[in-house]
Amino acid sequence: MKNLIEEQVKETFHYLHENAEVSWKEVETTKYIKEILEKNGCKVRTFEDCTGLVGEFGNFESNLPIVGVRADIDALWQEVDGEFKANHSCGHDSHMAMVLGVLWKLKQNSNLKDKVAVKFIFQPAEEKGAGALKMVEEQVVDDVDYLFGIHLRPIQETDMGRATPVIVHGAAKTINLEIKGEDAHGARPHLTSNAIEIGSEIVNMLGKIHLDPRTPHSVKMTKFHAGGKSANIIPGNASLSLDLRAQDNELMDKLIKSVYEILDSVKSLYNVEILTNSHGIAAAKTNEEAIQLMEKAIKDTLGEDKVDKPLITPGGDDFHFYTIKRPDLKATMVGLGCDLKPGLHHPEMTFNEDSLMDGVNILYQAILNTYGIK
Repeated sequence: MKNLIEEQVKETFHYLHENAEVSWKEVETTKYIKEILEKNGCKVRTFEDCTGLVGEFGNFESNLPIVGVRADIDALWQEVDGEFKANHSCGHDSHMAMVLGVLWKLKQNSNLKDKVAVKFIFQPAEEKGAGALKMVEEQVVDDVDYLFGIHLRPIQETDMGRATPVIVHGAAKTINLEIKGEDAHGARPHLTSNAIEIGSEIVNMLGKIHLDPRTPHSVKMTKFHAGGKSANIIPGNASLSLDLRAQDNELMDKLIKSVYEILDSVKSLYNVEILTNSHGIAAAKTNEEAIQLMEKAIKDTLGEDKVDKPLITPGGDDFHFYTIKRPDLKATMVGLGCDLKPGLHHPEMTFNEDSLMDGVNILYQAILNTYGIK
């Protein structure tokens, strides 16, 4: 006979996967989760000016430490089988399902409600790097003592049936550029600066950035649009995006400085206007106490030999803004092995759904460990 909670978790995952919504537009997702939280005895808080929600379960009238469990709720916008659509290729649908599974396990044990104070945080807009900051602004974690997160990991990093107690994400930043110039006839290149040539110059100069090779970092152009249907027009305008990565926040600051020095140089060389806007996420700030609690939870659920070393990855997650803005918060994010392939953000990403209960059980056990409940 199948476990009822496992069935609920998998059904929830499939629903969320089929009804994905992009950042800041997770309206139906928020309604769906709100109904589940209220049905299971949570006090629910939503927000007037954004999606996402928080559910409180347990005894918040006592002096118990408050444990937060965070799930990101937004999907990516990408091409899938020739059609652009919202797609949960980063696993956020599974994160929501696992965190709801933790709630169901807590509710199943009626003796726990007076012994725990758990705040379930369903955060919007992780893919924009802005949702965690919005939750901090809304004072969601002001009273939280411990914060746990979870993220599926690809086969290149973690094997099925294993987990790491901490993901040491790097810093990431996106810089969007708009080259503003004038079009010209293809026979008169002397009358304008070709935005395509300007973009090429930026790419070449980015390759000449040399920072400390002992710390992983990279910068590359990930979007370039210029010109239209008429091939005899030299485009003066273009839109571009740059992706910056660095394993620590200090090197990211240096990388950003180098990029803007290049842009200033290119503007002067070609006498054009380059407008910029940017957003980014910070590198991880780890907490040893939270890591130890999660390591014990993995051992208790998967086995002594199933704990991986801390996972250092150039990927990013805005989860770490919680600890940067609240330095006293004891937080960690577990990395879950799940046979995920071919990789995160791939439009056809798949994973072994049997791992969902591994995630539920690890997070549940981490909560029990935090309160010293056997």
